[in-house]
Amino acid sequence: MASPEDLILPSSRKAISILAVAKGGWDRTRRRLDAAARAWAEANGFEGQAGRFLAVPGSNGSLKQVIVGAPADGDPFAWAKLCRSLPQGTYAFEISPPRADLVTLGWCLEAYNFERYGKTANAAAKFACPPDVDREAVLRAARASYLVRDLVNTPASDMGPDDLEAAARRLAQSHKAKISVTAGKALEKGFPMIHAVGRASASAPRLIDFTWGAPRAPKVTLVGKGVCFDTGGLDIKPATGMALMKKDMGGAANVLGLASMVMEAKLPVRLRVLIPAVENAIAGNAFRPGDVLRSRKGITVEIGNTDAEGRLILADALALADEEAPDLLIDLATLTGAARVALGPDLPPYYTDDEELAGAIAAAGMAENDPVWRLPLWQPYMRLFESAVADLNNAGDSGFAGSITAALFLRRFVEKARAHVHFDVFAWTPTPRPGRPKGGEAQAMRALFTVIKDRYA
Repeated sequence: MASPEDLILPSSRKAISILAVAKGGWDRTRRRLDAAARAWAEANGFEGQAGRFLAVPGSNGSLKQVIVGAPADGDPFAWAKLCRSLPQGTYAFEISPPRADLVTLGWCLEAYNFERYGKTANAAAKFACPPDVDREAVLRAARASYLVRDLVNTPASDMGPDDLEAAARRLAQSHKAKISVTAGKALEKGFPMIHAVGRASASAPRLIDFTWGAPRAPKVTLVGKGVCFDTGGLDIKPATGMALMKKDMGGAANVLGLASMVMEAKLPVRLRVLIPAVENAIAGNAFRPGDVLRSRKGITVEIGNTDAEGRLILADALALADEEAPDLLIDLATLTGAARVALGPDLPPYYTDDEELAGAIAAAGMAENDPVWRLPLWQPYMRLFESAVADLNNAGDSGFAGSITAALFLRRFVEKARAHVHFDVFAWTPTPRPGRPKGGEAQAMRALFTVIKDRYA
């Protein structure tokens, strides 16, 4: 697979021209063509139809130009289909289309292919970055997306808690961030719920913790759910429910992608990344339904369902993050099926009681073609977590409002942070779309980078 740097080249006059035809603009475009190109278009029945392209040969038989009908749906990533359709070469738009930065990024994202296990795809055509586009910003986002996709696509046999730690260490060390890891029995005292969830696995549970940036800069803390595989525990999932559980560390993957963007851009923040990394396995020492766990924060939690484990490990990590009162606390997790039922796989819900932050996230999601949708932290639903023996039940006995109640559960462990937002991401594209091949996916990452950049830079 080519790297983003090999796919998105600096602006070049030698690139093959792409001429875009706006909706209803074929007559105007046709008049701009020479006689040979007009005749070729007529012979091929090309009239600037949306999404269709016409390769125009030169006098020596080489490819002279590509004429493309602008995509009908307005998605800037829709242009990305060209990278797999056009012959090998380097291409550039004669006139940059709207949101040329996203068109360029979409081209690079469409070209991604997961090749770790030998499955290869046809090489993608290259693209000359338009002169009005910040190439380095595009490459930064593409590299982060490739990182997220690679991590999520890797099966648990090669992406257990120790492998996730190794990935975090590589990223931290490449930016000279300070990293520490608490693992195994050392978790029992300070992070008892992380330990309880992960202790049944052959790969020890751990809390990955790294920091970067000036100590006195505004504190931005990212927490990512790192369940490297989820059997459901003793409340075991059916086979169909386990099929995609390699992606249950998608929150951690997205956090690492976001961290890479922040550090590459050298944003003026003090960044902290916390990833509780576990496998929710089944063994004689697995935690059980009915157990009561005491969290790092001191809140006791009755286990109503061992398959609601993500919120347990996040709760301990959020409690640690909250202790230093960060200016902004963000957590991302593949937390509930209820979020997918409500909003589908493409639209992650987010939860915050900070109105200014909520508006900034919504605006950034639209601007960056990284859609998200706010759902409410509806406090009356806290009754659904009532326990007869502990402060909270991790699942309750109601099937209603599952994503909202999970967000409310996590909110109980955050008190000091100036602002907190929780994202319930899917981290997976089940059906390929332009710029979004089937498989692991970065969600909310680019929107959050924009929020952090605008908030502090």
